[in-house]
Amino acid sequence: MDSGWQVLAPGMDLRRITPTVPGPAGSSPIIVLRIDPALWELSFVGVSNTGETAGHSAHAWAEAYHLTAVINAGMFDTNGKTHLGYARSRGKINNSRANAYQSVAAFDPNDSQRHPQFRIFDLDDKSVSMQGILKDYASAVQNLRLIKRPGLNQWGQQKKKWSEAALGEDDKGRILFIFSRAPFSMYDLNRELLSAGIGLVTAQHLEGGPEAQLYVHAGGVELEMLGSFETGFTEDNTNIIAWPVPNVLGVRPRTKTTKPAQ
Repeated sequence: MDSGWQVLAPGMDLRRITPTVPGPAGSSPIIVLRIDPALWELSFVGVSNTGETAGHSAHAWAEAYHLTAVINAGMFDTNGKTHLGYARSRGKINNSRANAYQSVAAFDPNDSQRHPQFRIFDLDDKSVSMQGILKDYASAVQNLRLIKRPGLNQWGQQKKKWSEAALGEDDKGRILFIFSRAPFSMYDLNRELLSAGIGLVTAQHLEGGPEAQLYVHAGGVELEMLGSFETGFTEDNTNIIAWPVPNVLGVRPRTKTTKPAQ
């Protein structure tokens, strides 16, 4: 059972999914924010392209940069600034080095008539290369893969569990901001998402534990979700503080739209 899609704004819908197997910290719903990239502009925002010296909570990033919804951009290095994996935003580089992560989210196409506004690529797809992605898109963010196109769970079962913030793409090319405060192994979370009827075809891990966040303020709904549990780190459900993070993904309305997803 779940809530069905709640329309927050044109091209932005919210869904609360009740897990079939509740996590150890309770049965809080998995939150999915579905975003049409034809109507909403996705941006990578962080200390490397704002000139700031410290990160913010997702809520604070949203307020400072007029973003309707914000989620973590991915894990980051010990310097509190550099994204783990390749990352650039409209040509401005955060990390120029690609690593072994097999998932790349690309947006800001150089030719929106030839390439979709948003696409998550699998680097082990023989038709895909990092060079080709960077040729076609001004923005690209590499992260650890959860689900390979077309809906293949890439994780084996494990004992480790955590609260999760993830980025997905559905079968209409829409952006999915995914958040679960209840901790799951990534195998179990992938299974929940793939069976939820949300059209998920691919997804990447953004952040886990207390640093994972999702904020949205649209259609009279304001929602601030915070992670807590992480095996071996914070093994409880008590976190109520939004940790500062250096890089986020956020959306704002497009000033010029293309054909909406059908």
